[in-house]
Amino acid sequence: MPIPEDVTGDEIDKDVRQELQSLPKGLAEDVAKNLVMVARLIDEDPEGAYGYSKVALRLASRVAAVREAAGFAAYASQKYSEALAEFRAARRMTGNVELWPVMADCERGLGRPEKALDMAGAPEVHKLDKAGQVEMRLVVAGARRDMGQLDAAIVTLQSPELASNSVQPWTARLRYAYADALLAAGRESEAREWFAKAVESDKDGSTDASDRLAEMDGVEFVDAFDEAEEQADSEAAEKVVEVVEAEDEAAEEADDDEDGDLKD
Repeated sequence: MPIPEDVTGDEIDKDVRQELQSLPKGLAEDVAKNLVMVARLIDEDPEGAYGYSKVALRLASRVAAVREAAGFAAYASQKYSEALAEFRAARRMTGNVELWPVMADCERGLGRPEKALDMAGAPEVHKLDKAGQVEMRLVVAGARRDMGQLDAAIVTLQSPELASNSVQPWTARLRYAYADALLAAGRESEAREWFAKAVESDKDGSTDASDRLAEMDGVEFVDAFDEAEEQADSEAAEKVVEVVEAEDEAAEEADDDEDGDLKD
């Protein structure tokens, strides 16, 4: 797959770069460039990111960072079975538990929420940092919802992290998930309150909380470009009508003149 000229491979994280030092220099550079493309595309073009991840995987399948990147690209493309296999491979290589929550979420994606709940009770969860534990809580709440257990999902999300006024990287997503669960349970006023709190903490737009809040308030957004285009179309239609009417009027006058001439 083509690599843009502005991609050098130096953009990757230093820890990943260190992992790639086990490869020949030229090969390491090629792998690094493909990993950069995975990171660049994964949010807006998951399939494109997946394509680059497959190239990196073909070049360096024994590098944990490559297996992890391939896992996230497959996960973003909703290829959950493949993502789970790559995450497991990366975990075997490193022994780290950081991927445990996303592995559990893959189980959800595969239609196995019970398996995700089993993973939530595993010893690995206790080894997660705070961000990982919050992520695991979100996965568990999602699994409960998958199983139709809305009340349990709501209770799962009621945590010190949710109640805290401190804004952390996970705060917006946690508040959003709680608001969404409340709304699904028909608790609209509470849901609106928590969507508003999610908006307050969502500085980088990681959720669509503002849109959900506006939707609940009955606010409709009109695209300015579409509005201008509709106005232009309306004006053009009016001009066409004016031209047709003028032509009809002229034709009628001509007919009247012709009738007058015949009478004379």
